[in-house]
Amino acid sequence: MKSFSPKDIPTPQLQSYLQGAVAPRPIAFASTIDEQGRPNLSPFSFFNMFSTNPPILIFSPARRVRGNTTKHTLENARATKEVVINVVNYAIVQQMSLSSTEYAEGVNEFEKAGLTAIPSDVVKPFRVAESPIQFECKVNEVVALGTEGGAGNLIICEVVKIHINEDVLDENGTIDQHKIDLVSRMGGNWYSRANQGLFEVPKPLVTLGIGVDSIPDFIKTSSDFDGNDLGMLGNIEALPSEEEIAIFVQENFTVKAVLSSDDRHKVNQLAKQYLEKNDILSAWKVLLAKQ
Repeated sequence: MKSFSPKDIPTPQLQSYLQGAVAPRPIAFASTIDEQGRPNLSPFSFFNMFSTNPPILIFSPARRVRGNTTKHTLENARATKEVVINVVNYAIVQQMSLSSTEYAEGVNEFEKAGLTAIPSDVVKPFRVAESPIQFECKVNEVVALGTEGGAGNLIICEVVKIHINEDVLDENGTIDQHKIDLVSRMGGNWYSRANQGLFEVPKPLVTLGIGVDSIPDFIKTSSDFDGNDLGMLGNIEALPSEEEIAIFVQENFTVKAVLSSDDRHKVNQLAKQYLEKNDILSAWKVLLAKQ
């Protein structure tokens, strides 16, 4: 058995061991606003419930290991004392992942992730309409666990209003675990789908993805693509050039045949096949070759 003191290994390696071992972890999709009223949305897997009466949820935005800086969610929670925690199901997992991209302060992650911001009833931060359950919360306390990179900050939240999509309830009015289809975080790129098992979601780009808001309308409005498809398409730094597209089509007989059919649905389905293989660039080349 491998044994060591946490202080004897680099922080990134320690983080990898901890996240790989303490799992699966539920995901707090936290919506906040800054003092200028600008929305922010980001997921955190250091999260759980800790009390029923009063109803207390705690999540922890850790200081970045690289650079030892703090996250906008933490800064906003300290400043405004309000947050909405939205749960994450499989239908929005790719959009959730895209929202974790380190966009600049003031960038609206709702728009980048292609999610719908709806007003809350009690607090100012918006709710994620696509999330099946949303908790409006007041921040009771923020507890800093350290000052170095990787140190957590416990945001202790009291739930003041709950919103539940009736589609996830059973005939008795309780939450049906199959219908809600929750996902949880594992180590590395791995997630767990509560009713099916492990699946992989590549981490968002270190460079900034274009976001769902930059996807052309003929793709965004197509019924062929769901939120997860759009989340993946938004996770690319730049669209392929016309030359790259032309070379790709010329070298792929199947692509050429589908494009010649003049059937937009078939083109979209081919793009989705590339997305299923996590080949986002090829999916874009197919879509843009047939506009």
